[in-house]
Amino acid sequence: GAFGTGHRMSIRHTRALLNAALSGALDGTSFHPDRAFGLMIPDAVEGVPSSVLDPREAWADKAAYDRQAAELVARFEENFARFAETVDEDIRAAAIRTAA
Repeated sequence: GAFGTGHRMSIRHTRALLNAALSGALDGTSFHPDRAFGLMIPDAVEGVPSSVLDPREAWADKAAYDRQAAELVARFEENFARFAETVDEDIRAAAIRTAA
């Protein structure tokens, strides 16, 4: 949930994610894009519930998540606009942006 609500990710899940990323355990794993940010989320990681992998699923109020995510994406866009002309095209192409 939003700041001040919900719970922090457990250290056990955090360690499982880091170990999977660093050990190569995610090689060959299927991923899907996050709806708000376009970041690639693994479909499964051993020792981590799927509800933890997808940030939207970790929120009880999905509409609140959608609003908060949209606001954060807009803030990223606004901030990145200050630097967009000074970075390579591949960086601009990878920037977080509002979904069309």
